[in-house]
Order: sequence, then C-alpha cells, then structure tokens
Amino acid sequence: MMMEKVKRRVDKILEWALIILMAANVLNVLWQVFTRFILRDPSSFTEELARFLLIWVGLLGAGYAAGQKMHLAIDVVVKSLPEKAGRLAELAIQVFVFLFAFFVMVYGGVRLVSITLRLNQISAALRIQLGYVYLVLPLSGLLIMFYAGVFFAERIRSPEKGQEELKVSPAGSG
Repeated sequence: MMMEKVKRRVDKILEWALIILMAANVLNVLWQVFTRFILRDPSSFTEELARFLLIWVGLLGAGYAAGQKMHLAIDVVVKSLPEKAGRLAELAIQVFVFLFAFFVMVYGGVRLVSITLRLNQISAALRIQLGYVYLVLPLSGLLIMFYAGVFFAERIRSPEKGQEELKVSPAGSG
C-alpha cells in the first residue's frame, strides 16, 4: 500500500516535470521562429536549448513510460507461457530492466556526468557545463530502477494481478 502511494507521488512529480519541460520547449521554439522570421535576427541560444530540453524530455519520458508500462513490450512469449512460467518470466524481465538501468544508465551515466564535469565541457551557446545536461541519464535510470522494483514487488505480492493485466492490456501497456 505504501509503495503504491509513493509510486503515485513519483508519477505526479514526473508528469508535472515533463509538462513544464515540454511547455518550455514549445515557448523556446516559438521564440526561435519569432526571432528568425519576424525580427530577422535569429536568437543564438534557442536551437541548443531545444536540443537539451528534448534530451531531458526523452529520457524522463522513458522513465515515465516504464512506470506506466507504456514502453515497447513484446509479451507474446509471456502470454503463451503457462501461468507460473509467465510469472517467472515477468519477474526475470523486471530484474533485467533493473540491471540494465543500473549498469548502463546510472553507473554509466554517473561516469559520463563526472567526466564531462571534470573536463569542464561547456556548451557553445548557453555556456553551461554539459555534465548538467547529461545528469538526466542517471536520474532516468534511477526512475526506471524504482519502477522495476515496484512492479517486481507487486508481482510477488499478488501474482494473479499481473496475469490479468497481461490478458487485458496490449503490448504491456497496462
């Protein structure tokens, strides 16, 4: 029950963060179009800011999609397995998702962030350290790990719930 409450809270925070980032990106691109075609003097920072915002939206959106089970999933094999084997396959999938998120996104992301901060790599137009842009990689990895842990615990706690979701939802988008 407590984990479900925490998940809902994380979902809400993530939803609002994505809404704010998308709104900022829309305003940024509108400003870019306005300065380029109306003022005939293109803004120097808008293209780079749009790129960085898109990186954040894409990676945080991937974390959100994982949390809503909206990610691309091929569950034909899991559906075709007997109930117990299907449950074990789902658990194994969550373990692999967790491990991928940890090793590639969190561990690799932290290394990438620390290296770019140590090398003091600065973006051309905005003049910000690229390590701050790349910080979204380990953050998104932590979110995916959190959601994989929640789904793993849910599946352990109530085995029949996951099987029903598989039968109802297309491509794992329960």
